[in-house]
Amino acid sequence: MIADLKPYAAYKDSGLPWLGQVPAHWDSERAKWLFTKMDRPVRGDEEVVTCFRDGMVTLRKNRRLRGYTESTVFSGFQGIRKGDLVIHGMDAFAGAIGVSDSDGKGTPVYNVCQPKPGIDAHYYAYLIREMSRSQWILALAKGIRERSTDFRFEMFGNQRVPLPPLAEQAAIVRFLDWANGRLERAIRLKRKTIALLNEQKQAIIHRAVTRGLDPDAPLKDSGIPWLGETPAHWEVRKLKFEMSFRGGGTPSKGNPAFWNGSIPWVSPKDMKSDVIRDTEDHITERAVAESSTNLVPAGSLLMVVRSGILQRSIPVALCNREVALNQDMKALISKGRIDLEYFVLFVRGCEKRLLRVWTKQGATVESIEHQYLANTKVPIPPIGEQRLIVRQLAVEIEPQTNTISRLEREIALLREYRTRLVADVVTGKLDVREAAARLPDEAPLPDAADADEADLEPVDDAEDP
Repeated sequence: MIADLKPYAAYKDSGLPWLGQVPAHWDSERAKWLFTKMDRPVRGDEEVVTCFRDGMVTLRKNRRLRGYTESTVFSGFQGIRKGDLVIHGMDAFAGAIGVSDSDGKGTPVYNVCQPKPGIDAHYYAYLIREMSRSQWILALAKGIRERSTDFRFEMFGNQRVPLPPLAEQAAIVRFLDWANGRLERAIRLKRKTIALLNEQKQAIIHRAVTRGLDPDAPLKDSGIPWLGETPAHWEVRKLKFEMSFRGGGTPSKGNPAFWNGSIPWVSPKDMKSDVIRDTEDHITERAVAESSTNLVPAGSLLMVVRSGILQRSIPVALCNREVALNQDMKALISKGRIDLEYFVLFVRGCEKRLLRVWTKQGATVESIEHQYLANTKVPIPPIGEQRLIVRQLAVEIEPQTNTISRLEREIALLREYRTRLVADVVTGKLDVREAAARLPDEAPLPDAADADEADLEPVDDAEDP
């Protein structure tokens, strides 16, 4: 059905630089004539509604995510109603735009817009997210902090936007909801396969880093309750005797002399591969000299020690060059008896246990405590055996690693295709009216609470600073 889509019969120039041509029968209008900005009082003990960067606007409790800034004072919060178009004033550039599925209250940072008669809020949520993707919002908005903007209703309201007939707005929404549902299901199936392959890898790694490669090697009690027996010739030592540790910090964002230098500055967002070769942000030598960040030598092991992702995993990587760290990171530097490539595998193979050992257990797990990390007892094979384990595991897990890489590429292609499809449909480059009319009724996607957190980025609910 998607492959059969064709352009409209006739087009005209929209007069909008980010939009180009639109179907000849579409009108355009300033957004302020299509929506009314609401400023409702909060009703009683309403729950908090959060606007996420994937376009979902829902009660916070519906999303099993950590990482937003918790507001303790709700003065200034506003009422939000189901069906409102919500535009995050500071994160709209990143896609935090959608239609609320619930009544509740939200931060004053949100632009809460009620559609006027003849307007489908879901169509305009798709459209404005496309304005975000094309960086039109970023160009309009005034930047006030790193990776953020100040996009107020006045800016949005003064923009001319396309105005298809209401029935056509609804057809576009129906088609895109259906197409997105099919693509999302395909992505989730691939993610589930990746999760199973990662479990296989972890089991293989765990066996090797806790029992070695020789199944007939004599064993002894390691003295580590969660580990049990290890080969008799392995030592057991506290990590602080085998590693030195360095933390990090963030140079002042208000001092331009600290930023855009040549020194990679590692934060959790950079921990996406086994080896850190470069980073999104860079700092200067002056920043190192005059701030709380530290230089870490090449060859160090980098670990995320504070992040919502610690609910599920412990991101670790090696750096192949001298880097600096932010405060959510820690560097481990071997004193010579632990091969860091081996220790990366040890962390990955024992991740679930180490999360319990290294963190305070409570309602949430958000940080690795230094005293737990430093005082952890770990098994230490002879250095030559560690390196042999590294080489052997590279061979044993290669099939799973290759399959995971292929599936991740396929997911990236599906996401690219989805982005292009939404852009072409919502801006009138493809006509979906007939396709939408033929669509079957399908079961809805899983509830928001069941969404895959790895693909979502929570947005701060803090009040506008």
